[in-house]
Amino acid sequence: MTKSGLKVGFIGLGIMGTPMAMNLINGGHVLFVNTRSKVAPELAQAGATVCTSPAGVAERADIIFIMVPDTPDVEKVLFGDNGVTKGLSKGKVVVDMSSIDPIATKAFAKKINELGCDYLDAPVSGGEVGAKAASLTIMVGGEQAVFDRVKPLFDLMGKNINLIGGNGDGQTCKVANQIIVALNIAAVSEALVFASKAGADPAKVRAALMGGFASSRILEVHGERMIKRTFNPGFRIALHQKDLNLALQGAKALNVALPQTANAAQLMQACAALGHGQADHSALVKALEALAQHPVAPDA
Repeated sequence: MTKSGLKVGFIGLGIMGTPMAMNLINGGHVLFVNTRSKVAPELAQAGATVCTSPAGVAERADIIFIMVPDTPDVEKVLFGDNGVTKGLSKGKVVVDMSSIDPIATKAFAKKINELGCDYLDAPVSGGEVGAKAASLTIMVGGEQAVFDRVKPLFDLMGKNINLIGGNGDGQTCKVANQIIVALNIAAVSEALVFASKAGADPAKVRAALMGGFASSRILEVHGERMIKRTFNPGFRIALHQKDLNLALQGAKALNVALPQTANAAQLMQACAALGHGQADHSALVKALEALAQHPVAPDA
């Protein structure tokens, strides 16, 4: 494929970042990458240039994407020694696709803007499957003109792409997403534990529920994981814990109550205490199984 000449940077090549970066390079763009771990061979083979620091990526690329675990990680990538800001020049765009604190995001954006550069917060939903299939939901905060400039690149990574509002609003939307996902996982977990302990076949219960009003993407995908005991991480419990903590911190600042979110956070904490923090968030069911002293299905 002929390169378009657009120079794109990608920092953070984990479970999500690697396939997202691969979709960008497959889209014909020149890619500069940096990550704490080893760069996937397929990216190097596809022509990605490996840089030794975030600053090196920012020097070479016009649009720089970041995909790292948490708020302190983004702050370090942006403002640490050899961080992105050390390599920026006026007119470049920084796009943070991590899921982090909306309030910190607004502060980060302000600092980047003061350097004459633009900033978008663009967290995603869809997990590893969506990253590989380029079908992610992307929730964006920032200026319309900047969004329009980056949209062709978003189109290479996702399908449902929305500008929510100003900087920070993308992250707020992602926190709301994580609340809904966590509560749905908890609901599916309770239903399958109940059905299994009552003596019903949980696989048949799930199949029946998929045809009714209780049907959901969580029941379809994570319900199957709970029955088949496939908890290899698409999105780790530890990361979902982080997102729910952001929700609860925000609720405190806004003086609103999120009682069901708090309950889901405690179930995830129970999973982490049981040693499942690095498992997929569908493993939340293990906390309820421990309370019931009954698994939905035997572990492999």
